[in-house]
Amino acid sequence: MKRVIKGALPYIIIIVVVLLIKQFVLTTVRVDGDSMLDTLEDNDIMLLDRVSHHFTGVKRFDIVVVHHDNDELIKRIIGLPGDTIRYTDNKLYVNDEEVAEPFLTKKTQDFSLSDLGIDKIPEGKYFVMGDNRGNSYDSRYFGLIDEKDIQGKAFFTIYPFDRFGTKK
Repeated sequence: MKRVIKGALPYIIIIVVVLLIKQFVLTTVRVDGDSMLDTLEDNDIMLLDRVSHHFTGVKRFDIVVVHHDNDELIKRIIGLPGDTIRYTDNKLYVNDEEVAEPFLTKKTQDFSLSDLGIDKIPEGKYFVMGDNRGNSYDSRYFGLIDEKDIQGKAFFTIYPFDRFGTKK
């Protein structure tokens, strides 16, 4: 019996390590809906890095999973703490400077942070949007998200195989 347990111990350790990694470091997430078209499609399965944003933070245009109202939403970071954000004539202005959105194929209606009753994004808050601006429930409707609600960065599509690869 001791021999069986001793032989199984490395496999048990491997299983525990894999489960811990899946739970706390790297996991999968399924895209639910069309709010990120054309970058992501409904039912795409992606890898979610749950750790790096705690050390390096998030950058503008990172694709993230955020916790909102007992749901997990996949969105793109548009505004960072300290930013002023507005859309005018389908162009993004960050701190009054035009910023290109090369991933975007959909039009964005005019919008300003003042529509949310603020001038600037406060510390610890972020403004997120889907790429399919006409069909995205995002910060324009529910407001800014807290840094603590960012679950991780979605960075690599693993399924379907014809969409395999990194996403930006």
